[in-house]
Amino acid sequence: MFVSALLSVIGLGFLCWLLFSLAVYALPFFVAITAGYYAFESGAGPIGAVAVALLGGAIALVLGQVAFATIRSPIIRLALGALYALPAGLAGFHAVKGLSQAGGAGESWTLVFAGVSAIIVGVTAWARIASLAGTEVRQVVRNHRSSRCRRSL
Repeated sequence: MFVSALLSVIGLGFLCWLLFSLAVYALPFFVAITAGYYAFESGAGPIGAVAVALLGGAIALVLGQVAFATIRSPIIRLALGALYALPAGLAGFHAVKGLSQAGGAGESWTLVFAGVSAIIVGVTAWARIASLAGTEVRQVVRNHRSSRCRRSL
């Protein structure tokens, strides 16, 4: 009994780690599935659909990372981060909702756990995208703030 409970906790911890690690890839995965499905329905066949899906997902991931790292406008960066964080939050909501229902939690507690996890997973995904900015962007922001402070003095 103890070993079963211990393995359940370890398994749940692994699933949570996996959810947080893969949350940032929710949007590229969605793009890949959509592109692959469209290619398959257009007559590309299974191999062509897989190729289009891999290419579409890779392009979505690389373009998002490059855009977030190079764009300096905070509003556009916020929108781009939200574009990646919202599908991740939705995936986190459904993952924890399914785990809570499998664990036997009541309907109201299931929704509470799922809502809290959606927020946590979305914020984590946004933070991972924001970490792509690098030190040079942080240095530009610091220089801008310090020059603004000098102007006010």
